[in-house]
Amino acid sequence: MTTPATRTRPTADGAPRRAPRSAGARNGVHAPPAARPAPVARRLFGTDGVRGVANVHPMTAEMALQLGRALAYIVRSGPHRHRIVIGKDTRLSGYMLEQAIASGICSMGVDVMLCGPLPTPGIAFVTHSMRADAGVVISASHNPYQDNGIKFFSRDGFKLPDELELQIERLVLDAGEDDAGAEEFRALRPTATRIGKAKRIDDAIGRYAQFLKTIFPKELTLDGLTVVVDCAHGAAYHVAPAVFEELGAKVIPLNVKPDGKNINDACGAVHPESMARAVKRHGANLGLALDGDADRVILADEHGNVVDGDAIMALVGRDLLARKALAKRTVVATVMSNLGLERALAPLGGKVVRTAVGDRYVVEEMRRSGYSFGGEQSGHLVFLDHVTTGDGVAAGLNVLAVMVREGKPLSELARCFEPFPQALVNVEVREKRPVAELPGVAKAIAAAEKALGAEGRVLVRPSGTENKVRVLVEGPDAKRARALADGIAAELRQAIG
Repeated sequence: MTTPATRTRPTADGAPRRAPRSAGARNGVHAPPAARPAPVARRLFGTDGVRGVANVHPMTAEMALQLGRALAYIVRSGPHRHRIVIGKDTRLSGYMLEQAIASGICSMGVDVMLCGPLPTPGIAFVTHSMRADAGVVISASHNPYQDNGIKFFSRDGFKLPDELELQIERLVLDAGEDDAGAEEFRALRPTATRIGKAKRIDDAIGRYAQFLKTIFPKELTLDGLTVVVDCAHGAAYHVAPAVFEELGAKVIPLNVKPDGKNINDACGAVHPESMARAVKRHGANLGLALDGDADRVILADEHGNVVDGDAIMALVGRDLLARKALAKRTVVATVMSNLGLERALAPLGGKVVRTAVGDRYVVEEMRRSGYSFGGEQSGHLVFLDHVTTGDGVAAGLNVLAVMVREGKPLSELARCFEPFPQALVNVEVREKRPVAELPGVAKAIAAAEKALGAEGRVLVRPSGTENKVRVLVEGPDAKRARALADGIAAELRQAIG
């Protein structure tokens, strides 16, 4: 998926190579800096595609058309007829953006395959399995229905590399400047039979459902188990309940009636409370709450206690370690994951490698270093032996496999994870500046690190989407962690608040 304008040296598997990130270590936790270097400042793409309020720049039909044109341009290589898969969640604005981006793609002589509502990991799967040249997801994930987003997948089912996102950004925003490929991009206007066409993939849901069922071990069954599945009125409302039911479980479906406006509305992974109550009410063995595009999941045990991504990584990581199935005995997590994850894995010889926040950086580190399992506290879980991105249904199936294999309820399995108290303070700031330029803040951080020693950690990082700096302090004592976090936050407010 490269053109002469993309000056990157491919890796052995053909994927464009990214510049290696530096990594530091503090208190035994490997944590690369949250901010990553980029060739130019990003103006459209964030950590997970382009996102914003629907019909407000940049999330407009006009921008979607241009993004479609640029994506189609960079995939045009070789003599074959090129194809791009488009899928979406259930937001009202999805119709507008789907038609616009499809028009842009077809205008460049590339065909479109429309999946309709399908989870983000499902679109990644269809893109790869159907040998398409790229995939497009129209979704704002866990955001309210007023928002929407556009993110891209390469033909291998992995999220588009930074270099190609930035190339798309340059083509869309700087097409009038002297940029490699810009002249051809502006001039390329296929006519007659060379214009692209669009068709719908009627069996996309069935293809993805069948794939998901192959993840669950053939020798196991969900017979006799009751599972609550909260689909957040989102993209998984058809596929998720069907998968668990076809594997033998009794399914209690929640929030499976999307109307374009109710996606993530007081339900799903961001609001798992109703799912947890339903588990207790129905005497279920497990509850799963997916977000709008079903790339993340939050669980509830049989007592209705919420189990987050860190606890899931701990119990699944321990199972993989015990079965000698965890590559390099390592789980990949982000800098936001709790220190309790390291403590849970250490007795079995496991370790944690940390990345910047964002499931794409977890996946990047897994691919670069040969790891097989990782995720985020928020519920993005990536099983690289099976999927190419976070997949909430796949994560649920893996947890259920552990439960069935061990013959233990989730509450017992999750006891392996004992979280350290965390204090998180979000500080609104006028500008984002390096800590090195803020002596008072640097002094407060150093004092907190000294006070915690090896029993905790401090993380201060700018938000990727808001004018905020996030202060996280973790340690064995909750009150002390809060006091240290408040002290750093006060210095931030004084310096740049």
